[in-house]
Amino acid sequence: MKQGIVAAGHWIIDHVKVIDHYPRQSTLATVLNESMGNGGGPYNVLKALSRLRVDIPLRGIGLVGDDDLGRIILDDCRKSGIDPLGLSITGLTSTSYTDVMTVQSTGERTFFHNRGANARFTEDHVDDSVLQGRLFYLGYMALLDALDAIGADGTTGAARIFERARRAGLGTIADLVSIAHPDYAAVVGASLPFIDFLFLNETEAEFLVGRPITDESGALEVSRSASAAAEILERGVQRLVTIHAPEGAVVFDGKGNRYGQGSVNLPKCLCRSAVGAGDAFAAGFMYGLHEDWEVDACLRTAVCVAASCLLDDTCSEGILSLEECLDLGKRFGYRAFAEGESADQP
Repeated sequence: MKQGIVAAGHWIIDHVKVIDHYPRQSTLATVLNESMGNGGGPYNVLKALSRLRVDIPLRGIGLVGDDDLGRIILDDCRKSGIDPLGLSITGLTSTSYTDVMTVQSTGERTFFHNRGANARFTEDHVDDSVLQGRLFYLGYMALLDALDAIGADGTTGAARIFERARRAGLGTIADLVSIAHPDYAAVVGASLPFIDFLFLNETEAEFLVGRPITDESGALEVSRSASAAAEILERGVQRLVTIHAPEGAVVFDGKGNRYGQGSVNLPKCLCRSAVGAGDAFAAGFMYGLHEDWEVDACLRTAVCVAASCLLDDTCSEGILSLEECLDLGKRFGYRAFAEGESADQP
């Protein structure tokens, strides 16, 4: 059986600044502390898997600049056991970076992003020789300018990469980004028929289907999520649609089955930042998929890995070993949320 996870797309250095409050325009906030870490879907997912200490091959695909930040990424991959063979270097632009502003009291974060080399990442940077393994992940559509461009035939570079990965025998996984792209539904929709597993949060699901799926308080509403997932599955996703939110996650398949899992009830005093938690969730779920676990086990692992991410200000430094992540769920329990049942039930 093929082994390994290949992850392509965004490679970013995050400059994380913890601030006392988020200021109004033209006013001042105080930076309480700052750090630097990995950012972007594939980088975060592979670093999370590395920190979980799971013994599977990990490989990255993307584009970085010929600069100090690009060299930091390449060096970090080697130290973390991530094969950087698929990471190309360009001298035409800088490595992408993000200034992440995290409010200390709430963990809420705001992102100021320089797209850099990621905007120039194309399907030509993906060699068939690196499409080897069991699962292929790409993140994030709607923020990869060259891959997002819709051609006259209605397709995109991202869709063609997914199609190539499926031809190579890999299960395909996509993760989305919370950005108000004017063609969000069309850009993402072009790839849906070539995606086996789709991860998205409540905001991204609303962007994709064009209607709210949360209730009046902003919490994930399961019946609305079921309707959105059914539409997304009809538009082409082959196996599972997973919608996650701070309170938990729900998974839907094309057979009408629904699976639910509340997030870990981690004490507020331990929650440093939510930055990277969605990618940590995806990493935990993906490991379960790689190991052929049942959906319930994948979900339980995903929320535990996401909880460990909250322990640090960066995307990955809080992530513990797999055993230690699962222990968080045992110690603190889980929020009551959307227990599994048929998706067509109330």
